Amino acid sequence: MNKEHSRIAIVIGTKAELIKCMPIMLELQKQKKNYWFIHTGQHSLKDVCEAFGVKKPDFILSKVPKISTKFWSKINRNSVSWFFSMIPKIRKVLKKINPKYVIYHGDTMSTAAASVGSSRLLNSGKNWKNIHLEAGLRSGSLFEPFPEEISRKISDRFSDMLLAVSDLSEKNLEEEKMKGKIIRMGNTIIDSAFISYNKAKKMRFKMPRRKYALINIHRHENLNSKERLEKIIKILGYIKIKAIWPLHDNTQHFLEKYGLINKIRDMKNISISPLTDYQNFIFLIANCVYLITDGGSIQEESLVFKKPCLIMRKRTERQEGLNTGINFLTGLNIRYSKNIIEYIEDNKIKVKKFKNPYGEKGISKKIIKILT
Repeated sequence: MNKEHSRIAIVIGTKAELIKCMPIMLELQKQKKNYWFIHTGQHSLKDVCEAFGVKKPDFILSKVPKISTKFWSKINRNSVSWFFSMIPKIRKVLKKINPKYVIYHGDTMSTAAASVGSSRLLNSGKNWKNIHLEAGLRSGSLFEPFPEEISRKISDRFSDMLLAVSDLSEKNLEEEKMKGKIIRMGNTIIDSAFISYNKAKKMRFKMPRRKYALINIHRHENLNSKERLEKIIKILGYIKIKAIWPLHDNTQHFLEKYGLINKIRDMKNISISPLTDYQNFIFLIANCVYLITDGGSIQEESLVFKKPCLIMRKRTERQEGLNTGINFLTGLNIRYSKNIIEYIEDNKIKVKKFKNPYGEKGISKKIIKILT
């Protein structure tokens, strides 16, 4: 195999992207296959790279923020300017290294910038194929989640290969008549979750002695609305068992801004803690009774470990989980959420066997097999 023409470039901006690309990168390293790691600088990735043994980035395209969540708490002039400045930077690096494949993951500004910067539109006669991992997820609303739904549509539109995560995402891409080659592949989060869980077991993290719920709230749509946060806090008040809430900096900022942080602190069964690393968080998911979240990937992780999950949103792009019987889209409806919490805590929910719509372990190896 020609080393020069077998190279893969992986463009990553955020920790979430790195976590989901990490199994591919580790497998490439294990197989001693070369790849370029291009970091846009959207988040600091040093701790995740060190934790999992991923090599350092070959290129860093912008100054990395000390606190990743603050700059990206909302769409503003700075973030839009950053997006447009990133496109030519990515393009310049790709022309320099001339890879065979360019991979980018998910739905962030880095993802969208990578898709446009590596596209045929801006690189006529390019030798590489650009590939969108986790293609085809759709919430059906451009504004929830925002701007992720827009990023997904841009990334899918500009990609040569679309690696769909499920039957539904494949169908979405076909219905939108995407030009790229659609391949039903599955979601690398499954590999990421098991790698992290096994790592956490070896590190022997201390687990709570009592049964607990796990809380994770950080979406812009919720943080930018005092009314929504008040609803979420009211819903959390119906939790009777112990609850653990690793708090994002940005979430704490808005709770304090709206004068709501003390309402959480007054709930004696809810334990607020600093944000933890990914492997510890996965271990908490694997051992909790249920989850309350507004996040995206955590909905997928709940399916890996068969944990009931209340989704604090009005829409979700991970619609596959709603058919498993353990993911509940609450729409922030207080009465419905209360009923689900009581249903779970009264041990009335029976988690039936189901086939994970996102696939099984080994997806990363399948992706590498396609590319090498």
